[in-house]
Amino acid sequence: MSNSPSTEPQPSYVKLAMRNMVRKGATSLKHFALTAVGLLALLVGLAYLTH
Repeated sequence: MSNSPSTEPQPSYVKLAMRNMVRKGATSLKHFALTAVGLLALLVGLAYLTH
């Protein structure tokens, strides 16, 4: 990162993440699905154990 002021505003992390998701495509969606399923399984497991 350079300290010199630039005329363009720096892109936000959200925009960078969206651009990265579009570039990665299927891999990103697969990782997102795996994360979602893992979190859901964790929550269901905890609910079952604490029931």
